[in-house]
Amino acid sequence: MNLIIQETGEVVESTMPLVEEETQTVFDIILSGDPSGTVIICILILLLFVALYIYFERLFKIKGSSKIDDKFMLQIKDHVSNGRIDAAKILCAQENSPVARLTEKGISRIGSPLEDINGAIENAGKLEVYKLEKNVSILATIAGAAPMIGFLGTVIGMVIAFRTLAESEGAPEMGTLAEGIYTAMTTTVAGLIVGIIAYIGYNHLVVKTDKVVHQMESNAVDFLDLLNEPA
Repeated sequence: MNLIIQETGEVVESTMPLVEEETQTVFDIILSGDPSGTVIICILILLLFVALYIYFERLFKIKGSSKIDDKFMLQIKDHVSNGRIDAAKILCAQENSPVARLTEKGISRIGSPLEDINGAIENAGKLEVYKLEKNVSILATIAGAAPMIGFLGTVIGMVIAFRTLAESEGAPEMGTLAEGIYTAMTTTVAGLIVGIIAYIGYNHLVVKTDKVVHQMESNAVDFLDLLNEPA
C-alpha cells in the first residue's frame, strides 16, 4: 500500500500501484522497430566503428609523420656543406619521417642536374602523400553513404506504415502503425549521426595531412636552396 498526504494534512492509505518509469537501453531502441530497420541500424553501427577506426589510425599516423627535429635541416646543411654525404643519409634514416625520406632522396641524387634532383623529390613526395591519405577516402565514402542508408530506412519505414493502413479494416492499430514510423525516424537519426561523425573526421584528417604536405614542401625548398648555394 502507498501513503498519500491529502491537502488537509491527513495521511491515508492508497491501494493504487505506483507507476514505475521504464528505461530503455540502446539495444532496446534498436530492436524495438521493424526487423528491416534493425538491420539498417546494425549496418550503420558497423560503418561507425569502421569510420572511428580509420580516423584514429590515420590521426596517430599523421601526427607521428609530422614530428621532426627543429635542427634537422641545419644538421643536413652542415653535413652536405662539408661533404659528409654518408652522415647526412644516416641522419635521414634515424629521423624516419616523410621530410627525412624526401631529403634522403635528394641527397642520394647529389651530383645529378638540379632538375633531376627536384623530380626525384617530387616523385618521392607523391608516394609519401599517398601513404598519408591511405583509407581516408573510405571515411569520405561513409560520410556520404551513411545518410543515404538512413534515408533508405526512412522510405522502408513509411512503406510499412502505409501498408499497415492499406491492410487494416477500419481504424488501424496505433501500435502497428507506429512501428513503421518508428523505423523511419530511428534509421534517419542513425544515418545522420554516422554521416556527421565521418564527415567531421574526414575533414580533420585532410587539414592534418595538408599541414604535413606543407612541411614536406617547405623542407624540400630549403634543401634545393642548399644545393644552389655557392660553394
